[in-house]
Amino acid sequence: MSAGSQDAQSIDEQKSGRQRRRRRVWVILALVVIAFLLAVCWVGLRAITVKDGLIQSQELIGQIQDGGAEVDEVLPELSESAASAGAAASDPVWWVMEWVPVVGDNLKGVRLAAQSLDALVNGVALPVMGDEDSTGSITERLLEATDDQATHITELADGLESVSQSPFLVSVVREGVDQVDEVMSAAAPMIGVLPTLLGGEGTRNYLLVFQNNAETLALGGSAAAQTLVRVENGTISIGAQGDSGNYQNGVAVDVDVPPSAIQLYTSYLVDHINTSMSRPDFPTAAKIMRAWWQRDIADDEIAGVVSIDPMALSRILKATGPIELASGEVLSEENAVSLLLSEVYGRWDSYKEPELVDGFFADTAAAVFDQIASGDFDLKDMMWAITESASQGSVLAWSDDAQVAAAIEGERISGVLPTDNSDATTVGIYFNNSNGSKIDYFTETATTATAICEAGNTTFTATGSLTLPLTQRQAEALPRYVQSMTFGARFRDWIFIYGPPGTTLSDATFNGDEVSVMHRDIDDLGRPVVAFEAWFDPGDSIDVTATFVGSDGDYGPLAVQTNPMVRGEKPVVTDDCAG
Repeated sequence: MSAGSQDAQSIDEQKSGRQRRRRRVWVILALVVIAFLLAVCWVGLRAITVKDGLIQSQELIGQIQDGGAEVDEVLPELSESAASAGAAASDPVWWVMEWVPVVGDNLKGVRLAAQSLDALVNGVALPVMGDEDSTGSITERLLEATDDQATHITELADGLESVSQSPFLVSVVREGVDQVDEVMSAAAPMIGVLPTLLGGEGTRNYLLVFQNNAETLALGGSAAAQTLVRVENGTISIGAQGDSGNYQNGVAVDVDVPPSAIQLYTSYLVDHINTSMSRPDFPTAAKIMRAWWQRDIADDEIAGVVSIDPMALSRILKATGPIELASGEVLSEENAVSLLLSEVYGRWDSYKEPELVDGFFADTAAAVFDQIASGDFDLKDMMWAITESASQGSVLAWSDDAQVAAAIEGERISGVLPTDNSDATTVGIYFNNSNGSKIDYFTETATTATAICEAGNTTFTATGSLTLPLTQRQAEALPRYVQSMTFGARFRDWIFIYGPPGTTLSDATFNGDEVSVMHRDIDDLGRPVVAFEAWFDPGDSIDVTATFVGSDGDYGPLAVQTNPMVRGEKPVVTDDCAG
């Protein structure tokens, strides 16, 4: 064969090789496109399942929230819809498609939302609610479920928070992600610490403090009775109990509190147990209460302190139903507040028979927590009772466990005033009974706050109002223990107004015949404070007002924090700086 023929053959072979390679490339590309289209179709079909499951789950949850259905009635259907959505979004093809730019973030958001609902419903709610074959109390089942799901739910919550920041989420996906993210951001921290709280890692002791709002203090009321609650592997038991008669009143406990606290609230903050709740900072009160117990009752290791008042108790009784006390009396949602804060003082003279009143409080606390420990209550109503009470300051909690502290940080249940104004600009207005009476079952209070922005400054004005709507004859007919310990049918309050962090007190005014400013040059809890002393008689009304000024800055929406009062009006806030 000639050289020319060989060259031509070589050229033909090269062309043929290039054509074959091109065909292979096109075949591969075609297969990739077909695979991609199949994947898109597959994910699309799965997305329909996910969408249907999520919509059905949301509708069922809405029925529960609106009171249109009971949890146990819809839980089986909710379980099925949540499981369907979670399983469909967990498909391997779905996971691969999450790597596609832009579209992937939306798929990831939908998957995490579906898996989160599945974990909450089928991983926690269903096992806790149980069925006729379930064993163990509700707290024991809660421990088992959260111990199993805590890590998974925490990972899902972190993933949701991350994907919610994506700028590529379409509106319908963003709305769904944000809704589930809100639930998970609240649920995940608590689910993460429940195994520890419920004694899954060893016995935990908690000090339960019963606050008496009839003798109001900044955190609720006088610390009338205390109970040691022991939790081990989800089982709750009641230990020793204490009351004011068991403590060395007048002898201060060894707790480090700042000088500002003593200046404002006097040594009574640490040397009289009933006034341990005077400062609006529950960590301070909790450490003081723990010190009282460990010094005068028993040297128990105490992992945390929880306080509750009769208003929270009345809500809890909605979940448990009426409870029969050792005395044979029935405690109910309707009579808890009046019975514990008023009627009890007409039965016994607390000056002559304090052990009878204290014993009644102790029996009540034991009966209620025996009922809770048994798990015989409506879970939905109990969740509402705790949530609502915590939002009003009627349930407070503190723990020196770092994980638990982190879970409640920034929440109202922690009993801590915010240290900055980033999320909200909060003023504190607190009424402190300073005459040892139980008159605050009858007193009426109101609080208002305004914010005005002008001329480069922001002015915050806060007002506390108090009225005693009794006649002199009615007040004089009250039991001696309800009247002022020292002054009879004449009463005295110390009213404290805490300004926002970073502001200064500019003015303090008041009306009333015998009202005065006690302190106006003390900072406490990182805030300027003005303290008023107000004497009042039956039928009197008084108002105290403090004005604080701050330079233009990053102020969140204006808010008011105040005592949980029996007859306290909801704070009125006017924020001209909002937005």
